[in-house]
Amino acid sequence: MRLVHFSDVHLGFRQFQRVTPAGINQREADVARSFANAIEKTIELRPDLVLVAGDVFHTVRPTNPAILHAFSQFARLVRELPGATVVVVAGNHDIPRSSESTCILRLFRQLGVHVVDGSAATADAVPAQRLAFPEHDLSVLAVPEVASQNLDWSPDPAVRHNVLLAHGEVQGLYPSGHAPDDPGSLEIPKSVCESSAWDYIALGHHHTYRRMGPNAYYSGSLDYASTNVWGELAEQKAQKLPGKGLIERDLVTGRQSFHPLPVVREFVDLPPLDGRGLAAADLDAAIGMAVRRVSGGIEGKVVRLVARDVARHVVRELDHKALREVQRAALHFHLDTRRPDVIRHEGSGAPGRRPSLVDTLRERLRSRELAPGVDRERLIALGLQYLAMAEHEGAPSEAAVPPGDA
Repeated sequence: MRLVHFSDVHLGFRQFQRVTPAGINQREADVARSFANAIEKTIELRPDLVLVAGDVFHTVRPTNPAILHAFSQFARLVRELPGATVVVVAGNHDIPRSSESTCILRLFRQLGVHVVDGSAATADAVPAQRLAFPEHDLSVLAVPEVASQNLDWSPDPAVRHNVLLAHGEVQGLYPSGHAPDDPGSLEIPKSVCESSAWDYIALGHHHTYRRMGPNAYYSGSLDYASTNVWGELAEQKAQKLPGKGLIERDLVTGRQSFHPLPVVREFVDLPPLDGRGLAAADLDAAIGMAVRRVSGGIEGKVVRLVARDVARHVVRELDHKALREVQRAALHFHLDTRRPDVIRHEGSGAPGRRPSLVDTLRERLRSRELAPGVDRERLIALGLQYLAMAEHEGAPSEAAVPPGDA
């Protein structure tokens, strides 16, 4: 009994002002291609069960091309795997917040796909559904992204295989100070994910692959469609993941594999630059060198370069014509310049110690406009040296101190 689990497709997602020859937003086309790749890989694996853990679409009212693409790909999946069971649960991007609207995912029921969108919820009922598949001796508890305090999270003791499919935020997934992306949305108890009573828990909502318990996993999104793409890349790097993908799990043996999907659009987060002490021309040169070092070039890629401790006047004096050339070559190039930390010398919230003359001189020299080629750190060192010499020459000798002040 094998399953495939993927999530967070986000069809219809749009980003950047670039279009395909057909006039489709390039990132929207990328996301559609990523979904087609996931369907192709699923057909290749030929599982008995396919679980889609929410956010098939990026908006509640997706565009017609997004709907048509989703319908054709699910139709292809059902046609190529006639013996497989397909279950889709609605995510927060799929569920209308108005009672006058219906969830577009219901369209796929015509294909034989089991869709749980929370529409069965009433004042006395919960939006989850427990689906029984006797031919597999299987029960799937499908929980869409609808808040509920009355949900029974226990598995069905009468069947051999129990699977939980849910879209939501597991308790403890983010730091305590983190504001939820969707206030009032489904919170999945941590104890549920830590329980071994479930043969598998397929989770959606978090966009990076992550293990949340003995048998509980976020599969991650199929493409980079969140507001924190660079955080996703950092998390993938920390886990040594090759990129986006889907999960294959054998419910009998417990064997599990993460299958990477083809890279549709490469995202590159370049090593940050230290702009402290650099003139505009020096920073231009450092930017150019960082761009030239990108393996395979930046053409068609999404690239970010962070430059820290860059004064405002330096940003204004950068070679913006050269930057526009870089931006034209990449699908998107983001130069993220960050100003130096402000040292408050007076007023509300000021530090307890007043800045010394040395502190003041150092900060003034750090922000002073310099001619190209001038070594700022060397200038600061000389300035501090001259200040020390002046203080020494100006200090009164012992003989000059009045007796009453000694």
